Amino acid sequence: MLGLNGTPFQPATLQLTGIPGMQSGQAWVALVFCILYLISIIGNLTILALVIREPSLHQPMYYFLSMLSLNDLGVSFSTLPTVVATFCFNYRHVDFDACLVQMFFIHTFSFMESGILLAMSFDRFVVICDPLRYATVLTNNRILAMGLGILAKSFTTLFPFPFLVKRLPFCKGNVLHHSYCLHPDLMNVACGDIHVNNIYGLFVVLFTYGIDSTFILLSYTLILRAMLAIASRKQRFKALNTCMSHICAVLVFYVPIIAVSMVHRFWKSAPLVVHVMMSNVYLFVPPMLNPIIYSVKTKEIRRAIRQVFCKSWG
Repeated sequence: MLGLNGTPFQPATLQLTGIPGMQSGQAWVALVFCILYLISIIGNLTILALVIREPSLHQPMYYFLSMLSLNDLGVSFSTLPTVVATFCFNYRHVDFDACLVQMFFIHTFSFMESGILLAMSFDRFVVICDPLRYATVLTNNRILAMGLGILAKSFTTLFPFPFLVKRLPFCKGNVLHHSYCLHPDLMNVACGDIHVNNIYGLFVVLFTYGIDSTFILLSYTLILRAMLAIASRKQRFKALNTCMSHICAVLVFYVPIIAVSMVHRFWKSAPLVVHVMMSNVYLFVPPMLNPIIYSVKTKEIRRAIRQVFCKSWG
């Protein structure tokens, strides 16, 4: 569909939606989202502050954890404006170009999280399989280079998306199924030839999630082999315990992705509320749980928290 000047028709604004079937309980939904945001933002800011101020946490593992926390803050702040506007102020319209910007940042931070989890698995691989070279392999410069590489990879692979969407006409209405903008959601209301978008989207998913998850599995295969070679049962348990926080973070991130993919692939007739809730879990749960996981499972983080409280109350 073309506009009056012959250019593809695009609506000035898009309409966001909440959770289908829960209009009467919107106040409670708004409260739940506000609590999720508060836990996520406070938790990740706490992790960042601890790593910055505590010299005992100036180690490669915690530098990667800082990257994860910073990225989780990016995920939270990317969705926050439209989610708060939708559920707290019942304002459901977003400018078309602003929607494209939000889509870009949501997907970029999501793909960056996968890359950071891969870097953290490499950190665990080195500390278990080659502990004597840990400090020389993971120097500050290499950690910085890995972080910048993850950022560059995600940015460059996601950069074409807004332009691929911008070229399309939108003739199937302007109502989206979420309270934020996602590429698959925009494809549902776009018309014209969307094959390029779908093919490039599949390529990006395989290039990021596919490769990252494969190398994470490879890392843990090698880690498991190294653990089984340890004679002492106590030392094996200690080695496994150093990986538990990262394993939990990987599961929290990838299980919702796999679940969303399975629903879209094998349960296309699922009620809309199922698709919406799965997407919400995928975007909101990892940023909330990651700081909790690392605070509960990592002794050094717990110790740093206690020290801060002791100094504050002392």
